[in-house]
Amino acid sequence: LDLHPGDYVSIEVSDTGVGMDEATLSHIFEPFFTTKEVGKGTGLGLSTVYGIIKQNEGSISVSSRPGRGSVFKLYLPKHVGDSAEDPATLCRTCERPEPSNGTILLVEDDAMVRKIAARILTRRGGFRVIQAATPLEALELAKHNHAELSLLVTDVVMPQMTGPQLASRFEKLVPNVPILFMSGYTDRDLADHGMTSSSDVLIKKPFTAECLISKVKQRIEAGPESVRQMLRRSA
Repeated sequence: LDLHPGDYVSIEVSDTGVGMDEATLSHIFEPFFTTKEVGKGTGLGLSTVYGIIKQNEGSISVSSRPGRGSVFKLYLPKHVGDSAEDPATLCRTCERPEPSNGTILLVEDDAMVRKIAARILTRRGGFRVIQAATPLEALELAKHNHAELSLLVTDVVMPQMTGPQLASRFEKLVPNVPILFMSGYTDRDLADHGMTSSSDVLIKKPFTAECLISKVKQRIEAGPESVRQMLRRSA
């Protein structure tokens, strides 16, 4: 399981579906791999789950046979601490936000993640949010709303183009608007896109509402220059 010794919480999810053969099992955690027909799936669901589990020093395994269903086993380090601890303190670099103003262009191909992030930014942050499901849709929205945008918040790995590729094209359309990337992928996958998990232009999934709003405010105040430097390094 590639785990450090210690106490873990195990979560098991099973189904009685059609199951998977060995060829499919060998690829299920790869980005963009899907057995669904074109337009029905992005192939990012399980790869995002894998990234989140690994980010939190856990492990995930799967067993399956055609016609016998599948069993996923997740192992996450057991947290030992004060049960009354405020969850907001778990993100120790973030402060509780005050309501704010501004317009954010949010780009996320996962509908559930996009909906949750938009709700946090509007209800908890006081921002107006323009949502885009794809990079091309985001660029079109940027053309029509460039005068009012305060920040671009985009996923890193998406269909059509990556977050940094979108940022390069966005920066030419709206040159003075800062950018915040978000990702649930591992450090190795991020490095392939010219990014690191410690980057000040990146927030890792999963994040708390307080962390997201705090990071958004930091990026708006910092301006676009740090993203330009990153894009130059990854070009």
